[in-house]
Amino acid sequence: MSAPRWFAGLMTGTVLDGEIDIAMIRTDGRAVSEFGPSGALAYPEQLRSRLAAALDAAAAWNFQGPEPASLGKLELDITVAQSNALTEFAKANRFNMSDIAAIGFHGQTILHRAPTSDYPGRTRQLGDGALMAARTGREVVYDFRSGDMAAGGQGAPLCPVYHAALLEKDGVGPETAVLNLGGIGNVTWQDGAGQLVGFDTGPANAPIDDWIRRHGAGSMDADGRIASKGVVDEARLQQLLEHPYFEAPCPKSLDRLDFPSSMADGLSLEDGAALLTAFAASAVARALKDLPADISELILCGGGRHNSTLVRQIANRAHVHVTMADDLGWRGDSLEAECFAFLAARRLAGLPASFPGTTGVPSPLIAGRIAVP
Repeated sequence: MSAPRWFAGLMTGTVLDGEIDIAMIRTDGRAVSEFGPSGALAYPEQLRSRLAAALDAAAAWNFQGPEPASLGKLELDITVAQSNALTEFAKANRFNMSDIAAIGFHGQTILHRAPTSDYPGRTRQLGDGALMAARTGREVVYDFRSGDMAAGGQGAPLCPVYHAALLEKDGVGPETAVLNLGGIGNVTWQDGAGQLVGFDTGPANAPIDDWIRRHGAGSMDADGRIASKGVVDEARLQQLLEHPYFEAPCPKSLDRLDFPSSMADGLSLEDGAALLTAFAASAVARALKDLPADISELILCGGGRHNSTLVRQIANRAHVHVTMADDLGWRGDSLEAECFAFLAARRLAGLPASFPGTTGVPSPLIAGRIAVP
């Protein structure tokens, strides 16, 4: 068993906030020995404006024919920006790049098509691991999802194994689950015998943010203030909950655009935000029914936990006690970046990252490709 070393993780989520989340942890890929610095650096402005256009281009492409050339150019620029951000971050926190055993580089998801009975499923994250290795001088673990899908898995979620490590570190039992609220929501649960379950609950921040942007009211519904002024159309909400995704068996995963903001078309800004927020919360309530056991507590991480209207809706509609990850000493804004540092350590240690109960692979699978400087 190797001694714990420092690993860095980079994550840019589907919420498209234009920020690069960076975190460092000291780990052997089994447990976290120490939390290092964490933070977020913004993409250059010219890159931020290209991300939404890339999503549109990817959706039009939909894995049919050659990949649009614009995506390759954006991949290069994203990789350079994230390499520069990590180098700057390490220096600011008095780390030498040589202190970092490897970098977990998630990349930017632009398209994810879950497998169906007649479609094998594919996923695309923009991120050139070889280029990052060359620019940083460190080993880079990247492309975490495509191998899982090639093996018959969903390719997501990948955070459950890290959530499980944190739960075990704190001695938290099977009465508790972890809910990450990013662009999409995902839940993690583990029983006392090590059985790990995880899947995407449904939309979270993405359609809410898109709705706010479409109406020129900002980039997000800060603290859920706009939604709090609206009225939820409960009949329309029940219609949304009839989507076949919620009846599909687990494990299961989503693309950011599977539940678009157009679900609220025809409503006012406030009522639309209220509907989409209630839908995200109701999707969580529906998802908890698919867990193998009843839970009484949810630990919230991810950006959505800052939306107090969403948090209240989850507590009320799912009938659970909600605890912020930060109250346990976890870093709720950095958890996904930490996760990919952890997954990099697991890759170097030859440990699996996805499991039958999380992505649906036939057996536990090692995830990620390694690029050397």
